[in-house]
Amino acid sequence: MSIRDRWLLRRHAERRTVLDREATPDDLGDLRRFVGEHRGVEFFAEPETTATDATVVAVDGDGAWIRRRVGSPAVARRLARDLGIPVYDAAVVGYPRRMKEWNRANRPS
Repeated sequence: MSIRDRWLLRRHAERRTVLDREATPDDLGDLRRFVGEHRGVEFFAEPETTATDATVVAVDGDGAWIRRRVGSPAVARRLARDLGIPVYDAAVVGYPRRMKEWNRANRPS
């Protein structure tokens, strides 16, 4: 959404693949909004796959979460640093228990 978000995406677009959809400034804006509206947010970075751009799962202190494309792990790290929140590699540390519990409690009927 912001000029900075567009710059981050362009700067870290070192290679392009055929994906279902690439990261957009709106994706970064959604993550910024989530961090602004929730407490205790942490980022869990997920790598790019053959079908999906690199993503971040933002999890708040209660376990509520969103997943958005970020373009690259470098963008995820820079965004987390700008927002003052921690970022973890989801492939190494996994996802927090509170996220799994929130999913169980908020499963559609």
